[in-house]
Amino acid sequence: MSDTSQYMITQEPYYHKIGQEVERYEAAYNVRMPVLLKGPTGCGKSRFVEYMAWKLQKPLISVACNEDMTASDLVGRFLLDATGTKWQDGPLTTAARIGAICYLDEIVEARQDTTVVIHPLTDHRRQLPLEKKGELVNAHPDFQIVISYNPGYQSMMKDLKQSTKQRFGAMSFDYPPSEMESEIIAHETGVDRDTAEKLVQIAERSRNLKGHGLDEGMSTRLLIYAGQLIAKGINPADACHMALVEPLTDDIDMRDTLGAAVGTFFT
Repeated sequence: MSDTSQYMITQEPYYHKIGQEVERYEAAYNVRMPVLLKGPTGCGKSRFVEYMAWKLQKPLISVACNEDMTASDLVGRFLLDATGTKWQDGPLTTAARIGAICYLDEIVEARQDTTVVIHPLTDHRRQLPLEKKGELVNAHPDFQIVISYNPGYQSMMKDLKQSTKQRFGAMSFDYPPSEMESEIIAHETGVDRDTAEKLVQIAERSRNLKGHGLDEGMSTRLLIYAGQLIAKGINPADACHMALVEPLTDDIDMRDTLGAAVGTFFT
């Protein structure tokens, strides 16, 4: 059995409550409802899960999903060692055994034949068959599964099956209101409130370009990066180009447009 202490969040993560999301999640956890978090990149989904794991005092095991991930990466596999072979639990199996919250980030990046392994854990059975090992794991009473994805990146090739979606309660996230987002940036970076407000105004201009040359606007995460650079003495305009403009697009014209937005507030 794994040591649960290594998966505990020992310090309170900073999370600014926006609505009733904390109460809703707590209610979902109390009935062990699987939860699906939807929202744009960098809006705080992962931070929210960390905060709730800390608040509930439950271990958290996070998995960054990718297109090369197999079912064995989640449930486990046999490994060779000096004495022969031994079974190594994957993160999903470990979470089910110890009663952790298992967070599968960007679940749509994983292949659909991989994600179906979570199905038996997300209904009344709460079981995980380890076919290669010949074992049926009954989930710990405290176990819960949480998944997230960005609806803006959905496509026919990258979407969740209805048979998966309808096993979860869902919560939608978005970027915080401007005043709250400014407060978050000031807290996370140490910049003054005026600078934080200017960063948010730049971000709002980029978000208005979503679907008009940009797939996504500037995320709260990127604004924090920019604020951190400014707090370290980097010229604000240079910090914005490095943290906000360059990561967002390779299109020269769009970079010029975003650069003009930066120039409105920082020179």
